[in-house]
Amino acid sequence: MAERTPSFDLSGYTIPTHVAIIMDGNGRWARQRGLPRQAGHRAGAENLRRIINACVEFRIKILTIYAFSTENWGRPELEVRGLMKIISRVIDQELKDLHAQGVCLHHLGSMTGIDPGLQEKVRRALELTKNNDRLILNVAFNYGGRAEILEAVKHILADNVAPEELTEALFSSYLFTRGLPDPDLVIRTSGELRISNFLIWQAAYSEFYPTPVYWPDFGREELYEAILVFNQRERRFGLVTEP
Repeated sequence: MAERTPSFDLSGYTIPTHVAIIMDGNGRWARQRGLPRQAGHRAGAENLRRIINACVEFRIKILTIYAFSTENWGRPELEVRGLMKIISRVIDQELKDLHAQGVCLHHLGSMTGIDPGLQEKVRRALELTKNNDRLILNVAFNYGGRAEILEAVKHILADNVAPEELTEALFSSYLFTRGLPDPDLVIRTSGELRISNFLIWQAAYSEFYPTPVYWPDFGREELYEAILVFNQRERRFGLVTEP
């Protein structure tokens, strides 16, 4: 007899509009099982489907995932090639279902240094899903928060924006996340307590939720728990709550 999926009731709770996840711990997950690191990365990629389904179920509107950072190029060449193959395979295997689910894909980051074939797959995926509106999935791929800010500054200078015209709102419009609200909740799996160059402008007032669970094991129940903890936080944005 098939095991029943537990029902999670979030009625009456505030659902974060935008959840961002640092998907960490694939290598350690694999090592615990005596498997190569690539097996952990494959398990992490397969887990993404569960989290996307859970976001749709919980009525989260925007999900941002940290797939590959600008610093990840410094990993062993074999591992980097393996990660690129996994990303390519995920597009091949999941794009049709993501489109059917109404997922709109956005790319955060640079295409510089990416294989031309993979670049074309990414462009096709973005074009196919651009009008979907059930869930926005931002994939931070070849992404770094500092690089994003530097790129924004370069474009601001190129546009001859006068210093007195520059506001936070205008600056945000030059970021990869332009037009989207900042994340309400940033989740990091594997127990690490670093932001790791991820959305360092956008996450200024996000609630941070670290969990010791490795990314391949972070599923629907863990996301539900993160939302419950989010509802226990008092978001003041630098202000003081009146007694």
